[in-house]
Amino acid sequence: MIDRDRLQAIVREAGRMAMASWPGDGHAPEVWEKTPGNPVSSVDLAVDAFLKAELTALLPAAGWLSEETADAPERLSGGLVWLVDPIDGTRDYIRGRTGWAVSVALVSASRPLFGLLDAPARRREEGGEFWHGEAGKGSWRNGRRLKASTRRQLAGARVPARHLPSEDVDLVMVDQPNAIALRMALVAADEADLVATVRWGYEWDIAAAGLIAREAGAAVTDAFGQPLNYNKRDPRAFGVLVTAPAIHAAAVERLAGRAKELAG
Repeated sequence: MIDRDRLQAIVREAGRMAMASWPGDGHAPEVWEKTPGNPVSSVDLAVDAFLKAELTALLPAAGWLSEETADAPERLSGGLVWLVDPIDGTRDYIRGRTGWAVSVALVSASRPLFGLLDAPARRREEGGEFWHGEAGKGSWRNGRRLKASTRRQLAGARVPARHLPSEDVDLVMVDQPNAIALRMALVAADEADLVATVRWGYEWDIAAAGLIAREAGAAVTDAFGQPLNYNKRDPRAFGVLVTAPAIHAAAVERLAGRAKELAG
């Protein structure tokens, strides 16, 4: 159906484009706010345009949904759609931090088939981090097969965070990339046990990493513990919960009150 090597090459090239203008190496791309507190850079738009052209050429039948492109309703009429965040973690990107990634997923009938993340600013001694997964076949980082956390107790679970609410002081903080996709991927790599958000978010933020985590054996749902569906008319989900399978039910129970209150 798809040339996997070409798909990976396209995503890697998008990462190279972003890296070529990364402020962490002294570059200064144009930056502005789409809405208050919601930054974007000229690089986000350039990478988005590149991916749209290349991925559409790779698979003309697929629709398109991206953070940086106006939504087109015709994406709903086909069975395939690309879900893209050209730079997930723009705040880290524009501040010269490493916690950002190019995120690309191909979705069919509401489920991801392929998920790819390129994080070229991380593990630079290895040439960056390249994550990919394929439905039913597994997931990998830099060619190494991923196996998710197998933690069995919620207390002591590793969480990518910079601070924890008082009700979560029994959890353990680990480094938190700005990109939610990278935080989710850390569970796939057994470098975290739990990632949870209790707010409205968009499909393009979570589709690729959700597949990578699931194929590594993690549990992946919304904040209420329900399955995630993609290419909906309203491309949002309330929260995401990625955990070691054995602690998923306990995490849903802990989040239940907060999720109901915040979801309204």
